[in-house]
Amino acid sequence: MTILQVVDKEFSQVPVIDISTLVSQTSNYSDVIANQIRQALQDYGFFYIVGHGVDQQLQKQLEHLSQQFFAQDVETKLKIRMALGGRAWRGYFLVGNELTSGRPDLKEGIYFGAELEENHPLVKASTPMHGRNLFPSNIPHFRETVLDYIDSMTKLGHILMAGIALSLGLKESYFADRYTKDPLILFRIFNYPPNSSSQSEWGVGEHTDYGVLTILKQDNVGGLQVKSKSGWIDAPPIPGSFVCNIGDMLDRMTQGLYRSTPHRVQNLSTSNRLSFPFFFDPNFNIEVKPIELNDIVVNDDQSDRSDKASVHEFDGTYGDYLLNKVSKVFPELRQKVL
Repeated sequence: MTILQVVDKEFSQVPVIDISTLVSQTSNYSDVIANQIRQALQDYGFFYIVGHGVDQQLQKQLEHLSQQFFAQDVETKLKIRMALGGRAWRGYFLVGNELTSGRPDLKEGIYFGAELEENHPLVKASTPMHGRNLFPSNIPHFRETVLDYIDSMTKLGHILMAGIALSLGLKESYFADRYTKDPLILFRIFNYPPNSSSQSEWGVGEHTDYGVLTILKQDNVGGLQVKSKSGWIDAPPIPGSFVCNIGDMLDRMTQGLYRSTPHRVQNLSTSNRLSFPFFFDPNFNIEVKPIELNDIVVNDDQSDRSDKASVHEFDGTYGDYLLNKVSKVFPELRQKVL
């Protein structure tokens, strides 16, 4: 497949893609969906998906239980604090404890991942970011709901990566065969407090995601903004949708064909804002290589990145790469993980 040089375009609205035929694997689905994904990732780095098949009742239950958790007093929430999660890097953190570009975010949250038993080989080997999750014991069905949601989103991640492979002119199993058969799964539940002039302006500052694919569930409050060449644009909630975006590692793998787009969050409402980002990434122990694509003109201009970093300058496993990144988010936990 021949791919022409990428030209950055201005955009004013994140596109919406109906992936129902990709989910059902309807005949002749591949060309249509692949073309839509390719266009979205070349021009935007972001797209909404509808027709994904993730159970609406499960999503409502997750949102309801999350509201219950964050409504509790701080002492109760700290019973599952991240310091108790150790090398698994799981649990609750307070408002201001997570950093973006060295600055505290105006959000609190809980970190989750794939639920692994103590006898799992990766846990027995003390592999960072693998292990058991921490769940509140006083909220019925919280554990089951989160794990069911992680399972549903993992399946959706595999489907979307097949679509992304097709968009690159590759076999739909390309990523699963090489990197994501046993993916690294990271799931977060964030709560952004109501807007207050006495607080920091940004719930989370300008950043790009680290990995391959992010699938975001938003509540109905809004606040997500995406950076375009013409400026910042809103990515408001669309009922029944998820927001998808690629991260720096897929930018690197595609040699700049698909760009990881900067984004940020600002809660301007007088209500709490819930956000549910799900990260679908390569296996922790796998070395990720650039994809061999025909006639690619590498776009490594990092002038639009707040950190001015090149996402193409890295060698090693995905785990090495990710630990270097996340240890800057929670520097006080660095020694427990590295």
